[in-house]
Amino acid sequence: MKIRVLLLTLVCSLAFGTGAYAADKETELGSKMEKMGGAFRALRRQISDASKNEDSLAKLKTIRDMAEASLKLDPAMKADKPAGEQKKFVESYQADMKKFLAKVDAVVAAVKAGKNDEAAKLCGELGDMQKAGHKQYKKPDDKKK
Repeated sequence: MKIRVLLLTLVCSLAFGTGAYAADKETELGSKMEKMGGAFRALRRQISDASKNEDSLAKLKTIRDMAEASLKLDPAMKADKPAGEQKKFVESYQADMKKFLAKVDAVVAAVKAGKNDEAAKLCGELGDMQKAGHKQYKKPDDKKK
């Protein structure tokens, strides 16, 4: 009898545990940003190496494509804002994403010109823009607390 109770408890905890995990699913914008983040992390490690320019350009294309797609989506934090501020919040997000895209284009131009030192400097500026954007538009991760 005790085994049946234990088995039932285990089954119930697994069923409810996976349901709670599914409720914490990622947004479409979060998915795009995650792909962009992966490409950006790899890019930062190799941007100074001129022998990897072709791969750097491929990573920059991924970053650009994901940033353009993200431009059409609203941050999840929009729902936390009062109704009157939501439009301004989204417009501010879109303006910052356009600035980010312009900086990505500058990095692409520097890499194509073989100016990897300049590209590395611009890549650092992209990182600063990313951090500032995450502070302003991304909900804090519960996992990191």
